Amino acid sequence: MNDFGVRNIDVVVVGAGQAGLSGAYHLRRSGLEPDRDFVVLDHAPHPGGAWQFRWPSLTYGKVHGMHALPGMELITTESDDARPSSEVIGAYFTAYERRFGLRVHRPVDVRAVREGDGGRLLVETSEGNWSARALISATGTWDRPFWPRYPGQETFRGRQSHTADYPGPDGFTGLRVVVVGGGASGTQHLMEIAEVAADTTWVTRRPPVWREGPFGEEQGRAAVALVDERVRRGLPPRSVVSVTGLPVTAAISRARETGVLDRLPMFDRITPDGVAWDDGRTVEADVILWATGFRPAVSHLAPLGLREPGGGIQVEGTRAVRDERVHLVGYGPSASTIGANRAGRAAVREIKELLAREPAVA
Repeated sequence: MNDFGVRNIDVVVVGAGQAGLSGAYHLRRSGLEPDRDFVVLDHAPHPGGAWQFRWPSLTYGKVHGMHALPGMELITTESDDARPSSEVIGAYFTAYERRFGLRVHRPVDVRAVREGDGGRLLVETSEGNWSARALISATGTWDRPFWPRYPGQETFRGRQSHTADYPGPDGFTGLRVVVVGGGASGTQHLMEIAEVAADTTWVTRRPPVWREGPFGEEQGRAAVALVDERVRRGLPPRSVVSVTGLPVTAAISRARETGVLDRLPMFDRITPDGVAWDDGRTVEADVILWATGFRPAVSHLAPLGLREPGGGIQVEGTRAVRDERVHLVGYGPSASTIGANRAGRAAVREIKELLAREPAVA
């Protein structure tokens, strides 16, 4: 620590979800030591990344495409399928941090990253400030739920909630519920709520795209490429899931057969008693549940001026084009669990080259 109370470090990792832990693992594997050469800061109270905030009814058996972190298998049993995913994955992340001695600092809020002295980055946090030569930003999207705005929204007399605070189906018993959103969360919420609600209505901006049959590596690469193209152009990223379509599971098939997944186009306005379309159609509702997704949580990077005119941060691989010291892992094409693993390794490779090229400044 220097005379001004700013701690010097080579690398700061912001976030300890899949992407952040992958980056931390590869930093340690490359020879850097936690709390000496790099530090991992996480604002969540416990290990588990955003998984710890998932609703109890999202059991591990309902999770699609969860990949193990690098260096340690995710071993589960059939009994784990019925447990909340927050418990299963939280326990796995806890064991992972301990096994590799990653020494995650939590809860720590990273408030801003700005230009520091001597070509370093100043990372301002609730635990004090850090002066870093490089940064891995692995903050995901959970902290930035997207709430669309529609005319009359403030007049609605019922309850409005978002996937970010979804409590599970019991909170909707006997109510008339409008579920907004055509992604995986929207369909999962709808199918659960339909079992206990008085009535459900599903609305989406675009017709859902159902995906039947196997989804192999070729299709996966094509989907990631579509997301990567937007990021390379400096546009806000779309999720990988948004371009893969919704897999038709047995539960989805049953819900389609029974009419639960009959979809209406997006309403035009919200009324005190529900929602309405310009063609005169109305639906009364007690609750509007916005399953409308999330946006990248990158406001801490705003002082660096990384955004492009298109609204996104342009990256090459994981490196911010406007600042080679900054790597975004779990952003855009690396937002999937397997993508985050690969991106963590790629980011560390470039950071090691940067550290070797640029001498440390005390």
